[in-house]
Amino acid sequence: MADQSRMDDLRRRVLKDPASIAFAQLAEECRRAEQYDESVEVCRAGLAIHPGYLSARVTLGRALIELNKLAEAQEELDFVLKNAPDNLAAIRGLADIHHRNGSLADALKHYRAALALAKNDPDLQRTVEELERAVEPPKPVASDDGLSFEQMQNEFLQFTPPPAPPKPAPPPSAAPEPPAAPAMHWSGPAASGEDSAERDLAMRTILALEHWLDAIHVTRAQPHP
Repeated sequence: MADQSRMDDLRRRVLKDPASIAFAQLAEECRRAEQYDESVEVCRAGLAIHPGYLSARVTLGRALIELNKLAEAQEELDFVLKNAPDNLAAIRGLADIHHRNGSLADALKHYRAALALAKNDPDLQRTVEELERAVEPPKPVASDDGLSFEQMQNEFLQFTPPPAPPKPAPPPSAAPEPPAAPAMHWSGPAASGEDSAERDLAMRTILALEHWLDAIHVTRAQPHP
């Protein structure tokens, strides 16, 4: 907020001496107080006497921007940059003009130039990033063979895989061999007499069968001519 007492003091000084360079300070205080019409009037009166006062022309240009008199503002700021190419306020003012006119590429160029002079300005950094996204959208990612992501996606959607080759028939194999009969052992209660004889006969029969099955397995395992 502008200091009203300071503004009043500057007004008195300029009224007392119209040729005083205090006009530039008064015009800037008026601009900060959003009294843009008075700022423009004071600047033009003082520049008629001091036409080379560049800081006053910057103030005039910035006040004209706020009044939306962009062509007049650009004329003033162009004059400043011809004489002081690194004037940050003039560069940023031109960037604002191009931004308001919708010339985003030119605005981005000037905002980048301003950011190079004011590297730690977060507002400038944010403005540059926003304009970069608007002016220079990210390029589509390309594959190793030069295809973009969209092209690869379209090719994938249009691709029809070839029919799968028929599976070869499994080779013929010998019939599975029947599992060997487990050996049987008597685990029941002890018997005597006729029961014992029947048990012995059953055991001998089982042993004979086991030997016969073993012989069959050996014969099958031997190669045939």
